[in-house]
Amino acid sequence: MQVRTRHTPTFGVARLVLAPGEMVLVDPMTIAATSYGLVVEVKGGSPKAVALCTAGVEGGWVDAAPVLPGDLHLVELDGTSGWCIARHGWIASSSTVVMNPGAPVVKALFGGAEGFLNYAQGQGAVVVACCGALDLVTLAVGEAVTISSDHVVAFADSVQCRLRPSVPDGVQSVHTGEGLVFDFAGPGAVITQTRGPRRLTTWLRANGVSSRS
Repeated sequence: MQVRTRHTPTFGVARLVLAPGEMVLVDPMTIAATSYGLVVEVKGGSPKAVALCTAGVEGGWVDAAPVLPGDLHLVELDGTSGWCIARHGWIASSSTVVMNPGAPVVKALFGGAEGFLNYAQGQGAVVVACCGALDLVTLAVGEAVTISSDHVVAFADSVQCRLRPSVPDGVQSVHTGEGLVFDFAGPGAVITQTRGPRRLTTWLRANGVSSRS
């Protein structure tokens, strides 16, 4: 799979170019267009549905446009390590990449409960999207940083991390990440976004903005 991006960094669109018979997994909500004849099969139900897109004998392509405006980033997996990815940030991945929400690194964070992170492992490309601009935080050995869960898009599994409440006794949820922050320690990389989707939703509700306005 080749990934060609356009309209970045504000309104990124990823064109996933496929060889004959090649498959790619895509968030069905992000599919804007496909080449004629490309087969799309949706598996699972909302909000965890995944579209399996298969190219024909002449190849094909899929245009994936994130729901929220922002930048795109390509994570290349070499089969030796994996990445934790926020569910809202995942757009697409090669069929050779396995998304495993039950991976030990994710279970360690949530204590066995299913939460707002997924784990990508294998070999191939993963396309992630951010809300707003994208920042790549590269941590040296022993270097530490605290980041709101709403601003974390993905991080390498080489990074040490701890999930904790942002405010003691505040509202928090391991299912959505609300009220939680990450403590990260290097070495490794963390991809962050300059806008928080949950904070945007909170702001819209506080200011009386709804889909009926």
